[in-house]
Order: sequence, then C-alpha cells, then structure tokens
Amino acid sequence: MKAVGFKSSLPIVEENSFIDFETDKPVPVQHQLLVKIRAISVNPVDFKIRQSAAKDTVLEQPKIIGWDAVGTVEAIGENVSLFKVGDEVYYAGDLTKQGSNAEYQVIDERIVGKKPSTLSDEASAVIPLTALTAWEILFDRMRLSLEKDKGKSILIIGGAGGVGSIAIQLAKKLLGLTVIATASRPESIAWCKEMGADVVVNHQDLVNEVRNEGFQFVDFILDFVDTNFYWDSMAELIKPQGHIASITGSAVPVLLNKLKSKSVSFSWELMYTRSMFQTEDMIEQHHVLNKVADLLDEGVLVGTLKETLHGLSADVLKKAHTQLESGKTIGKLAIKF
Repeated sequence: MKAVGFKSSLPIVEENSFIDFETDKPVPVQHQLLVKIRAISVNPVDFKIRQSAAKDTVLEQPKIIGWDAVGTVEAIGENVSLFKVGDEVYYAGDLTKQGSNAEYQVIDERIVGKKPSTLSDEASAVIPLTALTAWEILFDRMRLSLEKDKGKSILIIGGAGGVGSIAIQLAKKLLGLTVIATASRPESIAWCKEMGADVVVNHQDLVNEVRNEGFQFVDFILDFVDTNFYWDSMAELIKPQGHIASITGSAVPVLLNKLKSKSVSFSWELMYTRSMFQTEDMIEQHHVLNKVADLLDEGVLVGTLKETLHGLSADVLKKAHTQLESGKTIGKLAIKF
C-alpha cells in the first residue's frame, strides 16, 4: 500500500520532512478493523510528533503519523463484534500505533464510530479527535451536566481552533452554558460566533477583556492554547470552587498552589489515554463517536471543516503541516484521498 511518513524529525521545509513510500498492507487481528481510508485531517499533535519522534536519528522504517480518518471496513479481526465489512467508519486513532497517512490502517473497533451519514468524507474526517477531546474534557474530566450547570459561565481559550470549535458547541447546546471564547482576528472572532459563542474576547489582555464583558469570575475555564502562559490569568478569573482543565501540557511544573485559596480543581485531558493504557472503559470512545455522529446528523452540532486538500502524498502533507504550524488555522483542514 501507499503511505507517507518520515525517518527523521526535520523542519517542514526540508525535502525529506515527509517521504512517499510503499509498505505491506496490515492484517487485522482480535478487535482490529482493516480500514480503507478515504479522507484524513491534520491536528497539532501531528506536527508535534513529527518534530520530536525522530530527533537526532534516522529511523530504519518510516514512521506513519496521522490521527483522524474516515473510510470503509475491508476486513475484521476474529473478535470484532461492533462492525462488519462494508461499514463506513471514522476515528481518531491510537498514539502507540501507525497512523492514518496511508491507504489502509488497522484500528481497534472500540475506538471507532459510525461515520455521520449526512456529512462528506472530508467533513467527517475532521471531527473525531476534536470531538472526543472536547467531550471528554467537559463530561469526563469536569463532569459537567445540563441539570446542575445550565446557565453557568465557561471561558474557552482558543475558541477558533479545532477543539475549541466543538467545545463551544457542546458547552452551549448540550450544557446550556454561557460561553466566552478567545480570538483576536476578525475572521476567528466571526468563526467563534458562528460556532455559538455568546461573547468573544481578545486573549492578549484576558483578565480585563473578560471583566469588561461583565464577568468578574467564570465558573469553568478550558485551555486549548498554553497552560503556563495563561496560568496567572486563569487563576485570577476562575470562580472560587471552580474548575480549570487543559489539553496543552507543560514543560515546567504548573503552579497549582495558586488555586489553593479558591479551592479550585484542575484536570488534564489527553484523548489518547484510553487507547494508550487499554483502560477498562476504552469502548466509551466508540459510544461518544456514535453520539457525536447522531448529533451532527440531527443538526444539533455543525461541522468544523474549513479547507480541503486533495491526494495522499508527501507534498500534500507538507502543505497541510505548514499551514497548521502557522498557528492561524481556523476550524479544521482535511485531506481527501
């Protein structure tokens, strides 16, 4: 099969930052599906792993990355029970396995969902990683619910990005929260409002911007940009006994003591935890993806696709990563094979 990968972690402008190559088509075993891929999307995790997975070394075999895909089940492992050959599926993959930048991929059925029937391949491909991340951070990490949290406020730092675009919708439409999103450019401000944000503020003067909109404190904060850069602002803005959650990680210790006087909770979210550790509730990602597909088909949620590139090739992946690394991407970028 055809695939795109890399042997060294090189700047995206380098000729061999991605390479085209041929490799054996994988064979599904146990709970695995063999999926013929029709579309993928790119996410910040893609370029972060490309930049770090083969630093100061040359891999013997190219590494295939990519963690969003749509395709058709072509074969199944002996223990598969959730899908059959011919099913259309979408998923966000597994960090510990080869990725979706290829014609075929094997993937555990427990982290796969049915493709939304009303969306195109490319529109479906941009959903899984961002939807799972947003869903898990709101419902699993923060344990929010419509019954107890309707009408409360949530600040989403990085509202126009892929995860922010879904998180705004879930917070507004499923939880009834008052959503404050951050954005700075006219086009990203407009996008946040299109996704359903009640208020959009500039992240460059976050505390004053939020308070000028009438919020002395907010009940919840989601960080999708940079935990430590916004830490002081988040600690100032969070309501006593509130909850902050982040997906961005930190190279240095996070100063949790700044939250002590307010008795504030803090959570990390990594969408890959369930597949990485084969947790007992790993199948929850299957259920969430199916729920999200239904919400999209019912029109409760709207797609976040902003641009589509075409073709499985090193050149196309280079173009996608270049755009993503600019930090100015709004919504999501898909690649249709």
